[in-house]
Amino acid sequence: MATLQVNIHAAKSRLSELLREVEAGTDVIVARAGEPVAKLIPWPPQPPERKIGFMDGQIHIYEDDIVGSDPEIVAMFEESAERDLYEP
Repeated sequence: MATLQVNIHAAKSRLSELLREVEAGTDVIVARAGEPVAKLIPWPPQPPERKIGFMDGQIHIYEDDIVGSDPEIVAMFEESAERDLYEP
């Protein structure tokens, strides 16, 4: 990606041209006495409009798909809780 550095006076007099450079992908740095002060960047594209309910009717959750508790895991948690209660 190309970079172009211009002083403030040139930036004021060539703003339209510099904006076209930015749109073309060039980084434009505005400097005061050779020291960078600002960077011109392109405006980000507008994200597509989100529509509420656009997936309505397309996703189905069946009761058989829900995973229940694993008895071994539940037993491990209960043992751990009992140990914590009775051990200092």
